[in-house]
Amino acid sequence: MSEETRTGHVDGSASGGRAARRFVRWGVAAIALVALGGGGYWSLTCPCDGIPGFVLRGELHDAPVADWSFANDVDLCQVQISVGWRPHSVNLNCMATPAGELFLSCSAGANKYWCPKVEADEPGKLRLGGVVYPVVLNRVTDSSSLDAAWQARIAKLQRPAVQTMQPPGATTPPLDAERPESWWSFRVRSAPSD
Repeated sequence: MSEETRTGHVDGSASGGRAARRFVRWGVAAIALVALGGGGYWSLTCPCDGIPGFVLRGELHDAPVADWSFANDVDLCQVQISVGWRPHSVNLNCMATPAGELFLSCSAGANKYWCPKVEADEPGKLRLGGVVYPVVLNRVTDSSSLDAAWQARIAKLQRPAVQTMQPPGATTPPLDAERPESWWSFRVRSAPSD
């Protein structure tokens, strides 16, 4: 009996088919491993630069915060909200007023992914200097509150310690800089921890 009659294949193509399937399985496994590794790295390290992140990790501070003035000593704030079923976190500016009220700022907020997703009394998390605070966010729309938040931002950016942490080429805005109409701000208040 010939090889062709016995196996139904000619010239050992059965072993070639097994090799191709094995190659595909190893390729899929390698792609899955890279995706899991990259996803794990991303979820543990971001938000970073302009790349949004996932869950904010850090020491949990669950006591209420009445005076957020210490936020002016931190160059970068990170906020996490829920978007559908998943957490979404970003880097942004935060600033406290002289009275200790905390605001987050976002230029061109209407064009950002996360800003329009913040609803009234939006639960979230805020990370300052590695510490995570449960918070509630509310968009500010009245001019007097927006102006107060803008002035707090300008004042924070005048501080030499904050200036040294700004990206290369960033300029310090003058004290009389006008607030752009496209600038959004969110009032932050403490929330009970989950």
